[in-house]
Amino acid sequence: MPYLFRALESHNFRLFVTGQLISLIGTWMQQLAMSWLVYRLTGSPMLLGLIAFLGQVPGFFVAPIAGMLADHFDRRRILLVAQTLAMAQALALAYLAFTNQVQVWHVLYLSAFLGIVTGIDIPMRQAFVTDMLERSEDLGNAISLNSSIFNGTRLIGPAIAGFLIATVGEKWCFLMNALSYIAVIIALLSMRLKPSEQKPRPHGYLRGIGEGFAYAWHFEPIRSILLLVGLVSLVGLPYSVLMPIYAREILHGGPQTLGFLMGAAGAGALTGAMFLASRANILGLGRLIPIATVVFGMGLMAFAHSSMLWLSMPLMFLVGLGMMLQLASSNIILQTIAEEDKRGRVLSLYTMSFLGLTPLGSLVIGTLASHIGVAVTLTIGGVLCILAGLYFSTRLSRLRELARPVVVSKRVLPEREVVPVRQ
Repeated sequence: MPYLFRALESHNFRLFVTGQLISLIGTWMQQLAMSWLVYRLTGSPMLLGLIAFLGQVPGFFVAPIAGMLADHFDRRRILLVAQTLAMAQALALAYLAFTNQVQVWHVLYLSAFLGIVTGIDIPMRQAFVTDMLERSEDLGNAISLNSSIFNGTRLIGPAIAGFLIATVGEKWCFLMNALSYIAVIIALLSMRLKPSEQKPRPHGYLRGIGEGFAYAWHFEPIRSILLLVGLVSLVGLPYSVLMPIYAREILHGGPQTLGFLMGAAGAGALTGAMFLASRANILGLGRLIPIATVVFGMGLMAFAHSSMLWLSMPLMFLVGLGMMLQLASSNIILQTIAEEDKRGRVLSLYTMSFLGLTPLGSLVIGTLASHIGVAVTLTIGGVLCILAGLYFSTRLSRLRELARPVVVSKRVLPEREVVPVRQ
């Protein structure tokens, strides 16, 4: 508990968390409302996968550029532009819904536009965390608290959205999301940042992006973490696109049932993030990554064969817990061992692995579910995640040994606390 909220002592980060708390509630409301709207209009699981695909796949291509910009330009200004564009997207969706003009092709185009904005926003926001902190040793806590906010709002947003959809329709979710962006824009404008050193302009954008790829690929700990995140994002995380089908056809419920399921996953993710925030340092996080991956896969397999809400909800809690422990631990370690002048580019690769491959998985899973069923599709994803986690665990000793000199040189931990792996 003494370590839980220490990053909030930084004034700028406290402002950021306040703005994010409000804005992300609206984001989760809109995400659930869009899924329900598309399923209500079409009844097609394939279109649900396509919406998720278009909403995220642009990030795969935009993220490397965003990482390059984060390493060389003012991160706050770029974040302000990204948040403003996201608010415009939500306003357009709300207008179409309120005027009863919304069609599936509108949602497709607006999802793709938001995917581009998100591909810029996520690596920029993650790299910006270090600029907001007064003490660099609070980085791990700040990342965990940020994840707590992300998933705490995931618990609140879908529950509110489920109620609103059932009573007044999806349009109010879109409008409330648009208004929620005002909070984070005000927070960014109110920050008092320390004057930073002038960042060197890149000699060539393609060359700079290539340097980031080469650095991440040749440093085995970073490469291994990114590959594991990418595989889980491809075969496991897209489970959320099937939730409207699962809620209606297997649990025989409606939007409120969908909200309960997503809220349970959010509660699990929030628990995992708060656990990470309460840790004093990064010791043990490497071992936690494969354990969390296996827990996620096992939860997904069990959930796939549940037909009762009282059982499905705790299983979704387990899925959310494993997902958050794996992703947030990976993020913390990547930011800890990455070189400062390549932090943005490493985080852009993390965004590609996480955000970029999930939509491809959404498209594949949506198609598979149409042919072999929801339960079999989710089971396959769970099994692959378990196998990936077990394989990563066999490489853990070597990865820790390679990362140890970097951790010691950056003074993240006292050298006496970083015990050599082979002792």
